[in-house]
Amino acid sequence: MFRHIRNVLAIPELRNRLVLTLVLLAVYRLGFLITLPFVNQEALAESLRRRGDSGIAHVMTMLSLFSASNIGQMTIFGLGIMPYISASIIFQLLGTVYPPLEKLQKEGEAGRKKINEWTRYATVVICFVQSYFWIVILSGSQDGESSIILRDFDNLYMRIVCAITMTTGSVLLMWIGEQIDEYGVGNGVSLLIMAGILSRLPSALGSLVAPAMTEGIALGGRSGIDRWIVLVGVFFGVVWWVVLITQAVRRIPVQSAKHVRGNKVYGGRTESLPLRLNQSGVMPIIFASSLLMFPWMAAKQLAALNINFLGLGAFFNKMEAAFGNHSGFVYNACYILLIFFFCYFWTAITFNPTEMASNLKDYGSFIPGYRPGDRTASYLERVMTRVTYVGAAFLSLVAVIPTVISGLLNLDYSVSNLYGGTSLLICVSVALDLIHKIDSYLVARQQRGLLDVQE
Repeated sequence: MFRHIRNVLAIPELRNRLVLTLVLLAVYRLGFLITLPFVNQEALAESLRRRGDSGIAHVMTMLSLFSASNIGQMTIFGLGIMPYISASIIFQLLGTVYPPLEKLQKEGEAGRKKINEWTRYATVVICFVQSYFWIVILSGSQDGESSIILRDFDNLYMRIVCAITMTTGSVLLMWIGEQIDEYGVGNGVSLLIMAGILSRLPSALGSLVAPAMTEGIALGGRSGIDRWIVLVGVFFGVVWWVVLITQAVRRIPVQSAKHVRGNKVYGGRTESLPLRLNQSGVMPIIFASSLLMFPWMAAKQLAALNINFLGLGAFFNKMEAAFGNHSGFVYNACYILLIFFFCYFWTAITFNPTEMASNLKDYGSFIPGYRPGDRTASYLERVMTRVTYVGAAFLSLVAVIPTVISGLLNLDYSVSNLYGGTSLLICVSVALDLIHKIDSYLVARQQRGLLDVQE
């Protein structure tokens, strides 16, 4: 390990990029110490503590997880990077249904820069709208609680100042992510999300250790040694499984055509076309968890109306409980169905078998046993459908692991979500991508990569 570290630090360009990346990540973490003006942070923390394990607490946990933010602390980075991610997803989806944008995507570097420019403008608009409405919600009393923003400044001026501050913070995070992409190592946005997740590990570990410090270690109970063994086993098991599935690919043999030039024969080699088992990454989980917030919010509002017609009031109360606690058969069944749907939806957007078959034909390559063109496209689509099914099943199991652990071991959902499930999937995927980026620098200088264990 020390030899690998020495090799990495021996490359000046790589060393400078790593230092810049660490400095920018440190700036990202320091931003959470700068709170918004006019906000009563103590009242906000007390309000969140009283909500405990309620539906709003789950919603805020999921939003904080996927946006590299901490909504429980009203800081300049309160919105995180989610507005930029939302704007990027919007333009990516529009590129598949809006012909002018699709044409712009195919123009190469110039088109990509133009789309990035529009994405930044859209990010600013989304940031301001989201931050303003979030401030408005926090300004009023909720469930009988007093405002968590000081009443003396509860006016339009205060709201606009807070909204502009949060918008500026999110734009700064967007800039930090782009600087890491350009001058650092790894994907900037992904590294910010991973840093936000890892920053929660000490507090989650502290909540697990606290019962053992007060009650002692014994068999059974909250501080039982058997409970720790199960948690450690699940942690390493999920990490191993996530690495295995993330790296898994379905290789399709591709034969290149032979070309005779003079007395020499070129081509004729057999290569492989890798299709990732998890083609869509964590996007289906993000979409599914976000969409499941709406049934809970709708049921909560309808249940508050106390409708007694045909037992609708009791039905809405049950729906609020089912979708608000992120547990139970109904919630998990809907969660899994949405993950499968978005897996196929995202794969259909990002994977175009017709275009891939056309590219193979243009380069003089073909899949043995299938004619170039429509036959090849049909085969690729059929293989990708089967591969996506396995990837969707994997994501579904990863997504429900926190719920199962939380129910069986009586853990807080925020703790189980950090030590198993989506958080580990994100961290492992980003860490693997970072290792591959570092390996590319090492291999270019004829040195062993970090994943090379051969002696």
